[in-house]
Amino acid sequence: MEAVIALFVILVVVGIVIAALGLRIIRPYEKGLIEMLGRYQRTVDSGLRWILPFVKRLNKVDMRERVIDVPPQEVITKDNVVVTVDAVIFFEATDPVKLKYNVGNFQLAVTKLAQTNLRNVIGDLDLDAALTSRELINGKLREILDDATDKWGTRVVRVEIQRIDPPPDVTEAMHRQMKAERDRRAVVTEAEGDKRSAILRSEGLKESQILEAEGEAEALKRVADGERYQRETVALGEANAIERVFGAIHTGDPTPDLIAIRYLEALRYVADGNATKIFLPLDTSGLTNAMASLSEIARAGQGDPASRPAEE
Repeated sequence: MEAVIALFVILVVVGIVIAALGLRIIRPYEKGLIEMLGRYQRTVDSGLRWILPFVKRLNKVDMRERVIDVPPQEVITKDNVVVTVDAVIFFEATDPVKLKYNVGNFQLAVTKLAQTNLRNVIGDLDLDAALTSRELINGKLREILDDATDKWGTRVVRVEIQRIDPPPDVTEAMHRQMKAERDRRAVVTEAEGDKRSAILRSEGLKESQILEAEGEAEALKRVADGERYQRETVALGEANAIERVFGAIHTGDPTPDLIAIRYLEALRYVADGNATKIFLPLDTSGLTNAMASLSEIARAGQGDPASRPAEE
């Protein structure tokens, strides 16, 4: 009886050990490949899984995006310059079965494939193009690697060129070239600035002269308008005065002797000064008549007895 109990206990312990050995935990970012007696059976997702120990086997495949650092290597460009290229590759698994069974060492295979194609891609470019066309190199290399690794159950997400280092003498020559280019740009920029400044000064001077001339012209125009207005006003005033005088004369109906006297007074004012000539009107008939009238008046005054007692 005791032997039976001991055998039962041994069987229970063995069962527990076997059950424990068959428990497997698959993480959320993993896929499980179950093999039975060395043959692929099925793929399981994450979680707690139990397989039959010694008969079945569970292989875990990481499905996360991973990165491979491609070691630096020397590459000859199209213009025979040796450069050192360093790159990184980002990939993710798409088919765990292909990734597990179609390639033995995926990272080594991708590294060698990237190094080989880097030589081909950069070898088709000269140094300047290789230094300035990293996006082009990344795109071409990604397409090549993605096509090549498709049968391995992976997808190349992107390829990044970390650095492209030319030889020291080439680097020094490039630095001198860049310095000369910067100096040339500085001289050109300074010359363009001086040219622009001179143009602006000339334009400013021209505009100033134009404004000054326009101001002077406007001032002369206003002065002329003022003088014209003054002359027009004076002429209008004189015309009104003459009209009033002649109107008053015609209204008063002056006698010829009065007109002659006023005419003689006017001649006196004309003859006053240093003038050597006296201009008389062409029509002197009125003046002759007036003078005759004055003579008659004078003779009449001499024959009038009332005018002589003063002399006596």
